[in-house]
Amino acid sequence: MNLAVPTFAAPPRTLTVEIWSDVACPWCYVGKRRFAAALRDFPHRDHVDVVWRSYQLSPETPTGPGRPEIDALAEMKGLPREQVEQMFAHVTSAAAGDGLRYDFARTLAFNTFDAHRLLHLARAAGGSPLVEATMETLFSAHFEQGVDLGAEGALVTLAARAGFAAHGWDDARVAAALAADDAADAVRDDLATAREIGVTGVPFFVVDRRYALSGAQPAEVFAQLLDAGWRDANPLAAVPVGDACTDGSC
Repeated sequence: MNLAVPTFAAPPRTLTVEIWSDVACPWCYVGKRRFAAALRDFPHRDHVDVVWRSYQLSPETPTGPGRPEIDALAEMKGLPREQVEQMFAHVTSAAAGDGLRYDFARTLAFNTFDAHRLLHLARAAGGSPLVEATMETLFSAHFEQGVDLGAEGALVTLAARAGFAAHGWDDARVAAALAADDAADAVRDDLATAREIGVTGVPFFVVDRRYALSGAQPAEVFAQLLDAGWRDANPLAAVPVGDACTDGSC
């Protein structure tokens, strides 16, 4: 009888999952929910480090107060307003399946660069948990609540809502960091890396810079991505126990 005990060749190695996303991307919020569902059921989730990366779908959008998303997209894409409304109806229906309540009648287009800076500040202030809370707060404010994220002071208010104060960042400190252009280089680095690795749309998921997946895929597809990355990072080694069968008789 050939007995073997499967075991890891080394202690489990943490997977790094980088997610390029834009706060103004409706499919990115859906993808965030679906990936979270896959990660929640992943048996090695404690060995997965999720890193959110910055991407801008519309970097040419003016800074300052936003304008109706429907008008902005129709103008940018050169599409009839009715066609844009149909596109929004489609993504609204898909998002509802993941527990999200989009309200494009109130959604305002804005330049997302400073929102990405806030996400990098969140990582510096409180690590991944604060980044996750900030991502959720920004997405929900933009797509579900109609908050103008381009308005003066909006990001400071949302930072407080996300929990910055618990990490020693009161409103004044957040406002000062945003006014001083803190974390701008970190955003630009993410944008440059996206160009280098060929990211042309978001959400875009990369595991250990070896496996990549684009789009708001179903949770089971994200589960397959995590499984593939884990097997590659943590191969099993068979440790023989007892006699081995080499002649095909067992």
